[in-house]
Amino acid sequence: MSDHDDDLERRDDVEVIERPEDEVKKPDMYKVVLHNDDYTTKEFVVEILASVFHKPYPEATQIMLRAHKNGKAVVEVYTWDIAQTKIEQVHRKAQAKGFPLRCSVEKE
Repeated sequence: MSDHDDDLERRDDVEVIERPEDEVKKPDMYKVVLHNDDYTTKEFVVEILASVFHKPYPEATQIMLRAHKNGKAVVEVYTWDIAQTKIEQVHRKAQAKGFPLRCSVEKE
């Protein structure tokens, strides 16, 4: 051992102060909202809800009907990045099929 190490070991006057653990803030959450339109087929909307959001078909059908009746429906709640990714997937798939289906995000 070096002399420096010996000095550290002999110091009894040192008090160790522990830092409190940093509090981890929960991320803000965002609702993905499905919007009704007059052109996208109900079958396509259900398929999107099943494939992008992994909803079982009965639940996907209920969400689609809620959007059809009310003009919009909350699909799921996610962190910002995941919500944006899901919306981009929906828009890309809808555009590829020629449908104007839209989703948006709302802070919870």
